Parts: sequence; structure tokens; C-alpha cells
Amino acid sequence: MTIRVTEQAPTATAAAPQTPPAERPGGFTRLIAVQKQVPVVQLVLLVAVFLVGVVTLPGFGSPVSIASILILSALAGLASVGQTLVVIIGGFDLSVAGFIVAGALMVTQFAQVTGLSFTQALLLIFPVFLVLGGLTGYICHRFNVHPIIISLAMGSIALGLVRVVSGTAIVGSPPAFLRGLTSPIGGTFGIPIPPIVAIWIIVAVGMALFLHRTVAGRKLYATGANPRAAEYSLVRTRWFWVGAFAFSGLCSGLVGVALVAFAGSVDSSLGDPYLFISLAAVIVGGTVFGGPGDYTRTIVGALVLTTITTVLVGYGLVKADQQIMYGAIILLAMAIYGRDKKLKDRV
Repeated sequence: MTIRVTEQAPTATAAAPQTPPAERPGGFTRLIAVQKQVPVVQLVLLVAVFLVGVVTLPGFGSPVSIASILILSALAGLASVGQTLVVIIGGFDLSVAGFIVAGALMVTQFAQVTGLSFTQALLLIFPVFLVLGGLTGYICHRFNVHPIIISLAMGSIALGLVRVVSGTAIVGSPPAFLRGLTSPIGGTFGIPIPPIVAIWIIVAVGMALFLHRTVAGRKLYATGANPRAAEYSLVRTRWFWVGAFAFSGLCSGLVGVALVAFAGSVDSSLGDPYLFISLAAVIVGGTVFGGPGDYTRTIVGALVLTTITTVLVGYGLVKADQQIMYGAIILLAMAIYGRDKKLKDRV
């Protein structure tokens, strides 16, 4: 019996298509990705400007000088607390300056004319400024009016209401005990930290918990990211507009109290610098209109602006130059962050 073995030709198998290796992102792309999570550029700029001040300006790195910078940063940062929330929902608040002067007058001239104590005048700030600020948010959302109009008008209304009672002249000085609030050599419960800086730290922790650990914080982000989608998700966006502007008005009024303690007196231009600083600190930190962002970035923005301003003042910068600088910084920051894809297009 013969067994015949036949060789079979090997069957050709289709070669599996080879996927090209993924290209590794370049250094600039990685930097942008990291920048979205942590404000690296702002932190590097802060350190660089501080070192320039230490090297070129005598006494810039002394403990008293550093405490003064932290106090100025705290005032700017506290003025930007409510502004941060307003920017996250897609607006901005121009009533800051008017509310600051009105708050300063409430605890000085207004209290003296009406016979109220400092504590009573301070407590009166809460309902009055919450209502006026909340009214701004309600009108803007209900009638679809841009905040630049309503907020600017509401700041003038707040100042006018206080001056109707206290008089047309803007005068007044803070109580003696209040001046220690912003003293560079002051302490908090035995710790060598100025009280206003300690308050700023507490507010920063509270804001971080609110924005990232509460349902209301997530709904606030949703309101700014895509209002229509938020409404479909049963988020009452109007109340978040009312709440954000009400909180901004209250913060501005309380900052006025701190500022009169820092300045020692009240004048009509007390809040003018903070109209730009409060918005610039938010934008420089990296929080854009409608999100994303948070108050931690605003803190970095306030520190950067204050340090730059302090160094430039040491070189002879005047008030007009500061306003030009704030405007240029806002334009530059918006040019950088405005190139990113809008959050509402990613939700």
C-alpha cells in the first residue's frame, strides 16, 4: 500500500494592519495640559517677580514688607471672592467700587449720624448689601440685561442710599480697635499672622469646600458652563445668579470695612482700584467667563498682581500707570485663555 504525501502550499494570511505609534505630545502641549490643572505660569511669575524685588529693592524681603504684601493681597483677594462666583456663572460685577465705599461709610459716618454702634452698623450691611446685590442678579437674568449696566448702576444706588442718611460729604474714621485688623505687625491668637490674612485663609478654605465639595457648587459651575443644559437638568439658574451677585455685594461691603481700617479714613475713591483689581485677579488666575476656574486661582492672581504692583511702585509707578497695567494684564490674560475651547462646548 502506497501512501502518497502531498505538500500543501501555505495559505497566505492577510497581514494585520499596523497602527502607527501615537505621537507623544510636545512640551508646549504638555504645559498647556498642566496649566489647566495648576496655574504654573502664574506661580513661576510670582516667584520671579518676588526675587527681582528682593534683589533690587532694599528691604523688600523683610518680614514687615512681606506682611504688607500679604495684607494688600488679602484685601484684593477678599474683594475678588464674589467676583469669582459671578465670573464663573458668566457675568462680572462693576458695583464693587460703589459697594466698598458704601460699606466703609456704613461703619463710620452713617453709624455716627444715626447713633448706631459699630456692631449694629456692621450687621446692617448684611441685609442691605445682600438685597441690592441679589437684585442685580435677578434683573440681569430675568430681563436678559448685560451685568455691565445693572451692576454699575447698583453700585451708585448703594452709595447714594447711604449718603442720603449720612450726608453728602464723605468723611469718617474707623474705631481704634478696628485698625489692628490690617496691621502688618498684628497677630492672630498669638500667631504672627495679620488678622486680615487669617480671615482670607479661612475664606479660601470655605470657598474651596463650597465649589468642589457641595451640590450647590457643582450646580454653580453648570449654570456658567451651559445655562440651557442646566435648566434642562432642573438647575434653577436664576437663583444662582441672584446668589452670586448678592454674595459679591456683601463681600464688597465687608471689604470696605477692612479698607477703612487700613486707610484710616474714607474718601470717594477708596474703592476705585478694586474695581479693576477684583476682575483682574480672577482673570489672571485663570478663571474665565462661564468657567472653568476656582477661587484658588484667584488667590494666585491676587498675589501676582500685588507683588508686581509693589515692585513697580518701588520703581516709581504712579496710580495712572497701575490702571494701564491692570488693563493690559486683563487683555493679555483674555487673549491667552480665550483661545481655549469654551466650556459650554465641552459639556
